[in-house]
Amino acid sequence: MRKWSLARQLFALQAVVVMIVLSGMTVAAYLQLDGANRDATADEMLGIAHTLADSPSVLAALDDPAPTVALQPLAERVRHDTDTDFVVVMTVDGTRFSHPDASVIGRTFIGTIAPAARGESITETYTGTLGPSVRAVVPVFDGGKVVALVSVGRTVSAVSRDLAAQVPLVLGAAGGALLLAAAGSWLVSRWLRRTTHDLGPAELSRMYEYYDAVLHAVREGLLLLDRQHRVQMVNDEARRLLQLPADVVGSKVDEIGLPPALGAVLVTGEARHDEIHLTGDGVVVVNQRAARWAGRRLGTVVTLRDHTELRALVSELETIRGFADSLNAQAHEAANQLHTVISLIELGRADEALEYATGELAVAQHLTDAVLAAIAVPELAALVVGKASEAAERGVELQVEDGAVLPAGIADPRDLITIVGNLVDNAIDAALEAPGPRRVVLGSRVLDGEVVLTVADSGPGLDPADAERAFTRGWSTKEHAPGLGRGLGLALVRQAAHRHAGRVEVRRGETGAVFAVHLPVPIAA
Repeated sequence: MRKWSLARQLFALQAVVVMIVLSGMTVAAYLQLDGANRDATADEMLGIAHTLADSPSVLAALDDPAPTVALQPLAERVRHDTDTDFVVVMTVDGTRFSHPDASVIGRTFIGTIAPAARGESITETYTGTLGPSVRAVVPVFDGGKVVALVSVGRTVSAVSRDLAAQVPLVLGAAGGALLLAAAGSWLVSRWLRRTTHDLGPAELSRMYEYYDAVLHAVREGLLLLDRQHRVQMVNDEARRLLQLPADVVGSKVDEIGLPPALGAVLVTGEARHDEIHLTGDGVVVVNQRAARWAGRRLGTVVTLRDHTELRALVSELETIRGFADSLNAQAHEAANQLHTVISLIELGRADEALEYATGELAVAQHLTDAVLAAIAVPELAALVVGKASEAAERGVELQVEDGAVLPAGIADPRDLITIVGNLVDNAIDAALEAPGPRRVVLGSRVLDGEVVLTVADSGPGLDPADAERAFTRGWSTKEHAPGLGRGLGLALVRQAAHRHAGRVEVRRGETGAVFAVHLPVPIAA
């Protein structure tokens, strides 16, 4: 049997609470009404007693040798006219002159009369001849002297009958309040049932725990944005990839320190598919789509995948592939040269064969020697040798500047490969856009505690207005498709330089553009 849902439990709890509160309020209202009714009765009795005490007829009757003869009819008439239960006129010491029960006339009044005998008026609830009653006792003055007392009262049972007439009104008000509270609780429970999908507290708690564990355990960054583009949920991987602070929830996504390009994409809320963006220290793949429920837009779901290591591996793979292609091309070239040497020997021209063979070896060895002498990072040296062969196949000469030196330990080899590889690739492409001779020159100098890596080309150069925009993700001088196409290399170069507290500059050279990367020399290097 399924347990009650949260909405049903809340409705039952509200019903119990409302009934308890209304019951307490009804009892309190009844008690308050009872007290108010008794106070009103006491005031009424006091007023009637004062009126009778001030009557000249009472003073006149008191002067009579037999006051009861005149006072008994007068008191009974007042009792009937005012709907009270007794009207008693008595002496100062409490001897009755009148009473509804004529048999007790002449007896002592049962109740408190001492304050009235001193000239004060009092009201009290006291049990007398007729039972418990609400009564008033006032003095009768003659020339400033108390000559008699008047007591007027109504029994408690009569007061309760008056109160009973008002009970239906109290119960009706309580019933109306109960109906309104029940209707309100039903509406709230209906809304809650729709909101919680009729799930119980245990199910909701378990679902939250599971979802929270899953969201923070997945190796994919997740951001949930509302319709105002405020961050509503961020998991651990998204915090790591975007380097977000702890109090980011509730902030607008373009105000949490993201790179401008990434922040501009997220704040639009438009659908994005596998877009590459740069963060402070990495590369992320961004997917974004609208979150909807029952046809209503709730906000935006953003997923982030770490592309940094993959990008580095791809770069290394491209380097190795280029090096392999270079070796393959050199193998073909070596085979052609070997056939040429063999043919010259067969023709009896051994001296010319020797001169040709040593000349080709000297050209190849010169480039290798120059690279190995200048670059103390084996991975980077291999990259440059491979790029030289690749450039030669495309009709571009890659040269290493005389006196160039790049010591080991300047930066992570992968970052150096990213910097040099992208700059050389761009330089080769730029050189191909200009007439010959086409060349790319790689240089490196240690100046004032920093290494300055330069890559110059013989291309058409870079417009000064585009110098800064060239390092923006997506910028390129060539046509390309958005997403994973061009426009990322120079941005990665700047990012790698910044990772080692360096900077990148671009200027116009004698024949083309010159890119200079400044990297501080670590103490260990």
